[in-house]
Amino acid sequence: MRGVLTGRVSSLPSARTQRLVLWIAILASFVSFLDSSVINVALPAISRELGGGLTTQQWVVDAYLITLGSLILVAGSLSDLLGRVVVLRAGLIGFGATSVMCALAPTAEVLILARALQGVAGALLVPSSLALITSNFDEAPRAKAIGQWTAGTTVAFIAGPLLGGVLVDSVGWRWVFGINVLPIAVTLYMLGVLRAGDVRVAGVRIDYPGAVLCVLGLAGPVYALIEQGNYGWGNPLVQLPFVLGILCLAGFIWRERTARQPLLPLSLFSVRNFAVGNVATAFIYAALSIGGFIIVLFLQQVAGFPATLAALALLPVSLINILLASWFGALAGRFGPRWFMALGPALAGVGYLLMLASEIPVNYWTQLMPGIFLFAVGLSATVAPLTAAILGSVLEQQAGIGSAVNNAVSRVAGLLGIALVGLVVGGKLELEGFHRMLTVTAVLLILGGIVSAVGIRNPRKRPTGLIRQRAES
Repeated sequence: MRGVLTGRVSSLPSARTQRLVLWIAILASFVSFLDSSVINVALPAISRELGGGLTTQQWVVDAYLITLGSLILVAGSLSDLLGRVVVLRAGLIGFGATSVMCALAPTAEVLILARALQGVAGALLVPSSLALITSNFDEAPRAKAIGQWTAGTTVAFIAGPLLGGVLVDSVGWRWVFGINVLPIAVTLYMLGVLRAGDVRVAGVRIDYPGAVLCVLGLAGPVYALIEQGNYGWGNPLVQLPFVLGILCLAGFIWRERTARQPLLPLSLFSVRNFAVGNVATAFIYAALSIGGFIIVLFLQQVAGFPATLAALALLPVSLINILLASWFGALAGRFGPRWFMALGPALAGVGYLLMLASEIPVNYWTQLMPGIFLFAVGLSATVAPLTAAILGSVLEQQAGIGSAVNNAVSRVAGLLGIALVGLVVGGKLELEGFHRMLTVTAVLLILGGIVSAVGIRNPRKRPTGLIRQRAES
């Protein structure tokens, strides 16, 4: 066992304290999710001012995702070791400071460095905020609180692009980062008045070698995929990072097999639905990252849409998800997740294929809207069953690490997806390159559906999932 809890109060906090904890958790995660959803809208303006073209745009997104995706599991361990409140406060301060660095960045290189540091701070926010809810709410209220937390992060995804578009069109792209300071300041104030006991886990060890190998293993191939457009695959500046990165990834897998307290417990992948669900997650979330990235860029840089209208183009996805996601989740609970995970991504992929009708000049309502609508319905049918299949396949006490692993897989998939954009599009985004990316996105979604259809197994009796492995003591 990892250890025993220390520092927790003997009884649950008061209702007032629980409300404060919930708001802290929602606001802390809100800024991280907001920054993930808002950035695509600002990329054309960033490129116009700082230069660098598509390569700079890819790095502004991926520098953040490299550190966020590779360190989110480390952040979970730090939260256990140092306490949720301590780690959350450090993450908020770091995210605020790096947001200011991004807003004031004089060059593309400084902005990319600041985004990488922002990813480090962002990795501290989500695990600690969820852990804070877990340690201050009992079973039934905890489920409700997590639902409210999820709703709050959904608001960030909906509001982010629209807010970013308005800021870019009115006061400039730098305020996309500067706006983070306000919710961070409010959250830090609320943390200052919080009186709930913090929670630490005795005996936790952090796998620092595994963390270093993970960061290098992701950074090397991503660097090669992005910079091959500038240097070519034959250049040692591309070949060397790619090979070293692959070796570091292999070293990371070896390390996780032998470490006493691994960042990534590979034993979880012996559970069929957990393993297959994460493979499906990789395909689906790579597609989601590529699709959101390429549509917003195309509408601004090729079709000539202002940032606000480009942001509104994908608003139907969030609205339909709010309307249908819980319904599809209930149906999946009744009939099992398998066919929802199979048909949902396939339908979403067909939606992207419909967008191949786009031409110049772009008519959003006839060329893009039908495909976006179909994609939104398919996505709504996918997300809740996917989460239920993955977390329902492991023991309840493993749900935390299972969720963290799945979160990391989705972030890394998005990271690699964005890195592939330059390879498929070429040096400059045009209509033909946009069509190629739509096709790649559709193929990834359909592959996610095929993997689910072949590999996912519905629970026989319990819709919440059967226990497939015993807890290790």
